[in-house]
This record gives sequence, C-alpha cells and structure tokens, in this order.
Amino acid sequence: MPVVVVESPAKAKTINKYLGDDYIVLASYGHVRDLPPKDGSVDPENGFEMLWEVASDSKKHMKAIADALKDDNSLILATDPDREGEAISWHLQEALTKRKSIKKDTPVSRVTFNAITKSAVSHAMKNARQVDMPLVEAYLARRALDYLVGFNLSPVLWRKLPGSKSAGRVQSVCLRILTERETEIEAFRNREYWSVRVVLASPRGQEYEARLISLAGKKLDKFDLENQTQAELAEQAISSRELKIKAVEAKPASRNPSAPFMTSTLQQEASRKLGMGARQTMSTAQRLYEAGYITYMRTDGIDMAPEAVTMARDAIKNRYGANYIPPNPRVYKNKAKNAQEAHECIRPTDMTMDADSLKIIDGDQRKLYDLIWKRTLACQMEGARLERTAVEIGSDDGQIGLRATGQVILFDGFLRIYEEGRDDEVIEDEDKRLPQLNESEKADKRSVKPEQHFTQPPPRFTEATLVKRMEELGIGRPSTYASIVTTIQDRGYVSKDRNRLVPEDKGRLVIAFLENYFRRYVGYGFTAELEAQLDDVSAGDRDYKDVLGRFWQDFSA
Repeated sequence: MPVVVVESPAKAKTINKYLGDDYIVLASYGHVRDLPPKDGSVDPENGFEMLWEVASDSKKHMKAIADALKDDNSLILATDPDREGEAISWHLQEALTKRKSIKKDTPVSRVTFNAITKSAVSHAMKNARQVDMPLVEAYLARRALDYLVGFNLSPVLWRKLPGSKSAGRVQSVCLRILTERETEIEAFRNREYWSVRVVLASPRGQEYEARLISLAGKKLDKFDLENQTQAELAEQAISSRELKIKAVEAKPASRNPSAPFMTSTLQQEASRKLGMGARQTMSTAQRLYEAGYITYMRTDGIDMAPEAVTMARDAIKNRYGANYIPPNPRVYKNKAKNAQEAHECIRPTDMTMDADSLKIIDGDQRKLYDLIWKRTLACQMEGARLERTAVEIGSDDGQIGLRATGQVILFDGFLRIYEEGRDDEVIEDEDKRLPQLNESEKADKRSVKPEQHFTQPPPRFTEATLVKRMEELGIGRPSTYASIVTTIQDRGYVSKDRNRLVPEDKGRLVIAFLENYFRRYVGYGFTAELEAQLDDVSAGDRDYKDVLGRFWQDFSA
C-alpha cells in the first residue's frame, strides 16, 4: 500500500475517503523543517548553503511516515498545489532520504489537485510527476532572502530602537504604506464647501430631489460655494424664481458581474461584507477546502475550468430560469504575472450546493461559503439592465440650473444574488426612482436646503484595502498577504481601530529608522522587482543563486 502524505489531518481524512483502503494517508502537520533562528543558517560565503533542522514537534510526524514506509515502499507526496506545498514535499523527500527511509528503489511521486473531490483526486493519482524544482528554488530564494534581511536588519534595530521586534523584507514595506498614509492624514487640512438641495414636486404632487449645478448662468464647481453667505445667496436666487423642467433624458445602462474570487479579492470582500480579517478568512477558507467544499484558496487566477462553468450555468438555469444565463459563458482572463500562482479561481466544487444544502455547522465557514457560492454563480449570470434618467430643471432667465438623477432596474440579472461591497460607503444619488416628469412642466419648490460639507482626509487602510494596495504595488503574493498583515499587528507595530489599521509610534519609528539607513530595502520598486525575479525563478527562467548573489552584494556593501 503506497503511503500518501498531505499537510493536515483534516485533508488526510477527506482524501482517505476517496482513496479507500488501498492507501495509507498521513499528515505532515505543515512544514517539517525550517532554518533555525540563529546566525549562520544561511551561509552567503558558501554558495548560500542552508542548514535545515527538523522542528521538535515534527519529529513524531516524521517517525510515523518513516515507520509506514518500512512496510510500504512507495511514497506519494500530495501537499498543496503551490510554492509552499511544493516546498513541504521537497523537505519531506530530503528529510526522509537523510533518515534512509527512502531507499534507492523507493518510488517517490508528487501529485497535486486543485480541489479535494473524488474526480480531482483520482485524476491527480493518474498524473503523478516529480517535485517541481524551479518552484522549490523560488521558495529557497524567498526563505534565504527573508532570513538574511531579518537576521541582518533586526539586530541593528534592537540596538538602535530598544523594544522593536524585527524587520522583515515585505512586512517593513507594508508598514511603510500605513505610516505614509498616517502622515498624509496628519498633514491634511480640511476645506469647507457648500451645496444646495431642493425638494421639488411634479404637477401631480409627487416629490423628488434635485441639486444646484449652475448659478448666474455659470456651472458650479465643488468649491464655488465656499461659505454660508454664498450658499444663502444661492438659496434666495432659487426661492425667488419659478422653475420648469428643461429636459428629460433616459438612457439604457447595464452592469456586469465581478470576476470570481482569487485570494486577494476574497480577503477584501470577506472584510467588507463579513468583517473578517485576512488571517481569519484564510483559515476558514482552508477548512472549507480541506472538507472538499471549495477549490484551493491561494491563487492569483480568475479563470474557471470549463466543466465548472457548465455546472454553474446549469445551476443558474435550474434555480432562476434560462433568462438569467447569457447566451455565451463569461470568460475571465488571468492577469497574474506568475503562472505558478495562477491556479483556478476560488469556487465551490459543487455549484448546486448552497450553504443550506451543505449543512455547515461552523458560522464563519457557512458565511464564507455562502459568499463564494454567490460570487461564483453571479460571475456566470446575465448582466443587470437599468434605465438611468437625468432631468434638467431651470429658471426662464437661465440664472438657475438644477439636476435630478435616478435609475430604475429593468432586469436584475446577477444582482438577484450578489452585489460587490464597497470599501468606503458612497451614497449614490442615482439609486433613487424619479416620478414621471415631462419637459416644460412646472416644478414646484417644497424646500430649499443649503448644506455644509468639509473635505475628508484619505481614509486609513483596512486589511482589505491594504491587501489591494500591496497587490497594486506588486509586493507580496497570495500565499503571503494574510501572514504579512497579521505579523505587523502581532509585533505591536500596528493596531486596529474600528477595523482600520493605525500605525503605532513603535512602527513609525522603525520605518523612520529604516528609511534613513536602509532606504532601498523599504522601497516599493525594489521589493516588487525582487518579487518579479522570484517569479522568474519559479518559472525556471532565472537561477535562484544568481538572485541571492546580486541581492547580497548590494545588501552587504
């Protein structure tokens, strides 16, 4: 009986169910080896040799695998289908070879599946391969870089800034994003401005709201009414004139659904809609994946397997009717620079099963599954059809111009089940429905209200908007977003206030210090360029020791 090794006992349990009694399925419980946190674990003078150590709590798991291999001389490595998963498989193979549990004649193979379903697991078993060394080398380079930066910058920090915890390659850049935003907020000076809203009524007595857009024949810009006096003059100008409908324009409009989820968009939407942090989202998604309910949750990809698209279209048709599916399937193209990270999108493994049908007991898992299921079905649904109406109202002497806008949903399409959340609430004027209004009709004034406003400072980041910003800058990857965002909070560099991330004094001092003495290493361009080079390594287009060598030459200069 071949021995199959996966990371977690939950995953082992699900896979065992599909493989049956012909295999022994064991868990490695995550990474089995790491670099010991002491000087000399990576040796730049010796070709970046790395000294690995089996973690003490991994020893019993390694023994269980070694014991199983005594009876069954065949090993199948079935860890996750990404860089970390490939690294765990490589570590297992290396450590077991060192223990002589893997002999010259032991067949070792690597299988990956994007979802833990019977068909995906049996397909993977028929398509075994060897460990993907370029992917492992990208992991080795990343691990060595993080070690070298941490081990060389952190002691300097401890000496200069007692109480500071550590400096990490990507976490420092992430902290810089937050401290720069805080500086912008502190430097912000608000500016007063006014607007005028008018409640009008049609000849049939139906009320609607319009806003002042031109005064004395001139189009108003945001800051044209600077104070109360100017707003009151505008109010008098409106109150003293008869108003008429000058033009009514109705335009058809449409809205299309968002692409299905990848790691970063799932974290953003779970934060907006469910108030879940990045770490909580990922551990909940991990449990859903291990139970076989969703596809792999660390991905930069938004494409969907053709059979999944067909399954989604059938599910939509059965639930909502044929008019909710577009004539042709919607195709979403990956933007990921690195094909190694671009697995399929995050979607349910069975589109017919909503959260109620699955009988998920855990509240977080249930909410997150519901979000993924709705987003996935919505991405294959017909667009929403709307009618947007703009009504121009004015005085005969051309001194006053008002505008009322509204929209009506003619066909809800994907909005029937899902609408993407927003990071910062925007109140849309357009979402209101206007009464029937005709050109040249009189517009009766019911009330004229000047309103005072102040410009707002840029908002602090939430975990969701921070992940979005990191993605835009090209720093971090799907497998690292959650851990980076969590690390800077665990270290006490950043705190959370009403879901917003606030850099603490300690964090701001660390960034000030690094920007002064190690400016390049907290540079966005430098970090993004390094990430791009690591992507080249995983694609087999660059030698990882060459990347390390060039970095170390600059760093130690």
